[in-house]
Amino acid sequence: MKLNPTLVIGAGAWGTALALAIARKGHEVWLWGRDKEQMQAMQATRTNSRYLPGIKFPESLKLVDDFEQAVRQSRHVLVSVPSKAFVSMLQTIKPLLADNVPVSWATKGLTPDKGELLFDAATKILGDKHALAVISGPSFAAEVASNLPTAVTVASPDQPFADALVELMHSQTLRIYTTHDMLGVQIGGTVKNVLAIAAGISDGLGYGANARAALITRGMAEIRRLAAVLGAETETLFGLAGIGDLILTCTDDQSRNRQLGLAIGRGLSVDDAVKEVGKTVEGMHAAREVLLRARQANVEMPIVEQVCKILFEGYDPRESVQALLCREQKAEIRRPA
Repeated sequence: MKLNPTLVIGAGAWGTALALAIARKGHEVWLWGRDKEQMQAMQATRTNSRYLPGIKFPESLKLVDDFEQAVRQSRHVLVSVPSKAFVSMLQTIKPLLADNVPVSWATKGLTPDKGELLFDAATKILGDKHALAVISGPSFAAEVASNLPTAVTVASPDQPFADALVELMHSQTLRIYTTHDMLGVQIGGTVKNVLAIAAGISDGLGYGANARAALITRGMAEIRRLAAVLGAETETLFGLAGIGDLILTCTDDQSRNRQLGLAIGRGLSVDDAVKEVGKTVEGMHAAREVLLRARQANVEMPIVEQVCKILFEGYDPRESVQALLCREQKAEIRRPA
């Protein structure tokens, strides 16, 4: 399967990092972003100084300004836009895509208001003419762009497309694993962002490493419960796109979700915390949708519920932590009767 040229849609940190990874292997890759001034600056300096300063672009990475022409001529489209823009972007590219051009995405989250998995939304919009895949796992854009060792997961029901993505991106510093479990990869990559906000709040309140470890562990239990009801594979959740991404996002200050939680825990209002982070915080967009999906599936997710109350209902973070601690005592693992 030929994936050259690849068009990466979204010139933020992650889209640029993935474009760099592809270009460094000598593949032709085009990068498009909505902000024309930023794209002009990137063209002039051959760097993304806003998100990844000091990292020069290889010659095979080309910045494009004619969006429609780029989509029409690409052999593979990789979407890296915020989850709230995912559906509208796919609707925009659908009439421009040549038949059988595969589409992948590095977006993590659910569709706004409906709480729909992105694979389901993509299937409805694009139909069965385009192979689909999602790229996920424990990865900060700056480290990928800096050629630091990273491992991620590519999930696709189309094995030839998954194999082609491995060929496109796999290198000495970027290791690609594949799976067919689109559902598990998407759930892990979505819910972990909400849990990272919780971990950040706890640390911002000064509650320490014990509390953080408890939140991560019980947060993983929430992911597992939701995933099991929706039909994901448990094995996926103990891999890169599950526990790997959860640990990374909850514990490292490069995480925007953790940064938001830290700011709230230190006493900033939610609005001021969002301004302090200054970039898209996917967990903020995902929290309501995850809780909606959990309620539809009759799954208890108390940590996610308390994060929503803090973010959208003005709950005091300390009271939310207390509410979690005061939940009814129960066995950690329920044994069959």
